[in-house]
Amino acid sequence: MDPKLTEVSQIFERLKAALLRNDFDTASRLLSQLKILLIEFKSLPPLFAETPNAIQELTLARDIYEHAVVLSVKMEDQDAFERDFFQLKPYYTDVGGRLPQSAQEYPILGLNLLRLLVQNRIAEFHTELELLSAKALENPCIKHAVELEQSFMEGAYNRVLTARQTVPHETYVYFMDLLARTVRDEIAGCSEKAYESLRVEDARQILLLSSDQELFDYIKEEHPEWEVKNGWLVFNKVKESSASSKEIPSLQLINQTLSYARELERIV
Repeated sequence: MDPKLTEVSQIFERLKAALLRNDFDTASRLLSQLKILLIEFKSLPPLFAETPNAIQELTLARDIYEHAVVLSVKMEDQDAFERDFFQLKPYYTDVGGRLPQSAQEYPILGLNLLRLLVQNRIAEFHTELELLSAKALENPCIKHAVELEQSFMEGAYNRVLTARQTVPHETYVYFMDLLARTVRDEIAGCSEKAYESLRVEDARQILLLSSDQELFDYIKEEHPEWEVKNGWLVFNKVKESSASSKEIPSLQLINQTLSYARELERIV
């Protein structure tokens, strides 16, 4: 085997071992070394040069970037996830039939869809979805993300929250927790506008929390202005600023619009 390829393979084995024991500092350091070494392989994107070890180099690089994506999820670093995913994506889209399909391809593509949903980047979500094959759309990891997006758009928040119990891959838990927080905040905002107060039991059920203590912890962390009094949750609403609460001068706008229309009619 080529000495450079051997060196990269050995460091990659150390990276995988560090990931298994959740040693993120060591894994991050080794990943940085690997990315620098991969630059020397001309067979990799964007050059795709035909070299004697091209298939081995492409396969190894793909595996490294797949582990980089997993590492970013374990470190809960969304910026690193996006960066590593776009470095990995050409190995799924541009290499074509040169490599056997990776077992991690659909889980990672589904994970990226879930990230876009969590970040409320719905247009990009659908763009990525359009690029997938019919076979990919039938995969449980992709279908999971699609069903979540449909439930979210329909306002079926209970389905979104319960979907955490049926994640198709262990790496999905981090983004599912973020999505659950987003959904719960949306429910809380609607409840605050709809009610002056609620019984604690009703509030817990509406927010889809399993115990009163979870409700109290949620209030403490996310809505310290709310109060619990005699078994009731009182929504002490934050007053809007004077700038945001000013009424729109509708009559003035109507008069201005009519004036502009008359002026245009004279010109014509």
